Amino acid sequence: MTDHLQLHDDRLFPAESATRQIARELYASVADLPVISPHGHTDPSWFADNAPFPDPTELLIIPDHYVFRMLYSQGVSLESLGIGTTPRERSPQESRRIWTLFAKHYHLFRGTPSRMWLDYVFEKVFGLQVVLTASTAGQYYDHIDDCLKSEEFRPRALFERFNIELLATTESPLDPLASHDAIQESGWSGRVISAYRPDPVVDPEFDGFTANVGQLGELSGENTATWSGYLRALANRRAYFSKRGATSTDHGHATAQTADLSTSECQALLDKALKQQMTAQEAELFRAQILTEMAAMSLDDGLVMQLHPGSFRNHNRSVFEQFGRDKGADIPVRTEYVRALKPLLDKFGNRADFTLILFTLDESTYSRELAPLAGHYPCLRLGPAWWFHDSPEGMRRFRELTTETAGLYNTVGFNDDTRAFTSIPARHDVARRMDAAFLARLVVEHRIQEAEAHELIRSLTYDLVKSAYKL
Repeated sequence: MTDHLQLHDDRLFPAESATRQIARELYASVADLPVISPHGHTDPSWFADNAPFPDPTELLIIPDHYVFRMLYSQGVSLESLGIGTTPRERSPQESRRIWTLFAKHYHLFRGTPSRMWLDYVFEKVFGLQVVLTASTAGQYYDHIDDCLKSEEFRPRALFERFNIELLATTESPLDPLASHDAIQESGWSGRVISAYRPDPVVDPEFDGFTANVGQLGELSGENTATWSGYLRALANRRAYFSKRGATSTDHGHATAQTADLSTSECQALLDKALKQQMTAQEAELFRAQILTEMAAMSLDDGLVMQLHPGSFRNHNRSVFEQFGRDKGADIPVRTEYVRALKPLLDKFGNRADFTLILFTLDESTYSRELAPLAGHYPCLRLGPAWWFHDSPEGMRRFRELTTETAGLYNTVGFNDDTRAFTSIPARHDVARRMDAAFLARLVVEHRIQEAEAHELIRSLTYDLVKSAYKL
């Protein structure tokens, strides 16, 4: 007997009936608001080319490290999942085999956010009505594959169906943004913008750093061997992104460390970086100085600054060497903010015309560091529960540990940070439900009025993200 797939209307709402009813009403008031996705990693070529997605495996397994990292943890090899291959390199039979392998292990996702997101996609996007198992894998594959061949499931049609008002991708300063130009020139009304992610040209420990900086100089027409020319080149590419609609920068540094060095000290560090003669401590100091320089540039060009520290990236050496970056082996580490950010905040922290959005993978910092900082400095805002904490429990902990000190208006709504396009509405739905549940509890505890809760749920869903990201 096959289990019926049906998402419960009250999922994630409180068990207590009076609180649940308020949560229902709050959620209903924002359930149909447009989705704003200001930070993510979807491929802009999807929307530029508007070609059909190749098959279910390519759409739902290959780009989603949440999926294959769980399977890998249970002994399923990345090779067997097709990681590192392209659709042209896989036969239809191979894609079907990978899907069947995924379905056989689908029980591993019970209780996880991935299970909620995937079930939402299966039911709400593709209209499937049975649970995915090894016995239903073929039915799933055939149905999804047939859907993907239709016009209604092309990227632009799904973008419109998902009610996405804006979607931001993330590109390096070395990217020509050709896909973004193609989208703008196509006449399509969908709004897809980029975010400026300078890691390849500001992190001396990034693969190919010296060559990357040389390419940066060629693109900008600047001498990137000098500190002043290097900074002008970074600013030049920021302007290139801004002209194409970007409103933010994004920085994936290992720590939140900032610095305020002299020009001569900066030049000495750049010299060492380009010669690949830096110690780990010097590389960290270089990155720290870059964050302060990026803040200064944001005051000039108005781009909102995002900082995503606290990940030991590519922890699994053999996976990195065989498959490259971003293959599910990034691990959270302890991260300090109070002392780390002080050089930057000493210079720019009191500027209300500068916005720095802080994220963390270290939840122990919520109430001790992040909320007190954001509850004081005009420039700081708190990004939502992110990555490993993009979950009902993670969202609840974030609200409980930050609201008392930072309030709700020093946060920036929700962003999905995903490569898995079809999971975007699922993730935003979870965030709206969890915020409705949190606010409903405040109402029944007589901490806010119900009318205030209705104002807040709209702000948390829609208004704050538009304001924070200058959209």
